[in-house]
Amino acid sequence: MASAILRRMPARNRRLPRDLSWPLTPTDIRTVLGAQETDTVDLDFGDRLWGDGTALHVEWVPPISSNYGGGIHPGWWSTVRVRVAPLPATERAAARHALRQIALPELAAWISAARHAPEAWTLSRHSRSWRLEGGITAYRDDQRPYR
Repeated sequence: MASAILRRMPARNRRLPRDLSWPLTPTDIRTVLGAQETDTVDLDFGDRLWGDGTALHVEWVPPISSNYGGGIHPGWWSTVRVRVAPLPATERAAARHALRQIALPELAAWISAARHAPEAWTLSRHSRSWRLEGGITAYRDDQRPYR
């Protein structure tokens, strides 16, 4: 199984325009996932807004051997990728509160379910995304509409 270290995000290396801010920190995610999961999660903080308002995204990368030579290295198979997107800085506090209260526990549950899912599920790519809607989070699975 692939291992990745949750990268630190020092303030001097953020490369974000002043009007953007990440709603979560690596510590927020480490705290919810626990030490065991953080060793097998690839965490990335993006530098651009997502067009649909997504703030947090998780993706399951399946163990498909036919991918080798076609783009995905075997080290990425059966792994989880977590992406945090920046938001307008004026929305950070509200988004942070909602994501920490609702989305992060759901993220931990989703990752646990993915790791224990039946083989038929794990052989396909899956994802879940969260965004802020009216002070609460909405989510979508596998690129379907938000609910």
